[in-house]
Amino acid sequence: MLGYITDPSASAGIVRREVPEPDGGPHDVLVEVAAFAVNRGELSLIQQRPDGWLPGQDVAGVVAAAAADGTGPAVGTRVAGIADGGGWSERVPVPSHRVGALPDEVSFPQAAALPVAGLTALRALRTGGALLGRRVLVTGASGGVGSFAVQLARAGGARVSALVSSKARVEAMEGLGAHEVLTDLGPEAGPFDLILDGVGGAVLPAAIRRLARGGLLTAYGVASGERSDVAFYDFAAAAPGGRLQGFFVYSTGEETFGEDLAVLADLVARGQLAPQVGEPRDWADTAEAVTSLRERKATGKVVLTRH
Repeated sequence: MLGYITDPSASAGIVRREVPEPDGGPHDVLVEVAAFAVNRGELSLIQQRPDGWLPGQDVAGVVAAAAADGTGPAVGTRVAGIADGGGWSERVPVPSHRVGALPDEVSFPQAAALPVAGLTALRALRTGGALLGRRVLVTGASGGVGSFAVQLARAGGARVSALVSSKARVEAMEGLGAHEVLTDLGPEAGPFDLILDGVGGAVLPAAIRRLARGGLLTAYGVASGERSDVAFYDFAAAAPGGRLQGFFVYSTGEETFGEDLAVLADLVARGQLAPQVGEPRDWADTAEAVTSLRERKATGKVVLTRH
């Protein structure tokens, strides 16, 4: 079968070649890949992993072989899932607890955008407890996780503020349901009961200072690529009891990834969640898509399709 592997001599660090058919374990379903998404974190993995490594986490497709242990969906089921790698291939094994069935109304490109970004947004929001009537700030709101978080927080009954990098993104955030769109975190912003930060850098300490009494800031990423200088007095500037915690989606119980993917897919099917997918590209153009994402020229989630 064909699949992408890392190759330091290639311009994007990957090439498409013949690769061995996957050999999954007894708990894996074999997915015939129809679409896959590229996550920004995978760009660094391409550079870090050895020559010949198969990248790819976010996939959507059809179960070609059920798990030998009897768990998970049956052959022919349309699914989205998170692979351990190898998702940028024709077929990939995925642990059966990491795939969720898709309603017919959800397209494969939409589904491919859900796994890492959607699960991160959903589970990061859960760190704040019940959202009804709470004030929630999402930084980096136009990104993959951020755009999901804005919509999910609104659906949960929160009053949602979205922080974006420029006024050009305001209209898009309002279209996703943000009650307020900010381009900076000055003294007039907030206070917020829950803040999701995927930007880091100077945004993190500025966000801490906008926490409400007993508020929580959940940091899930560093899209800025810059270190944050957080000091004791940043918390003094917030209301008493402000807290900061790091968040890693793989530490939140992957045994229920599939269940949550099914929840997200159902919200998409009902029109309550809209994956912000850029123009889908043919998977033959994966190297160009990776370069576009690395150079920050891509708009929306980068999704490649095989059909």
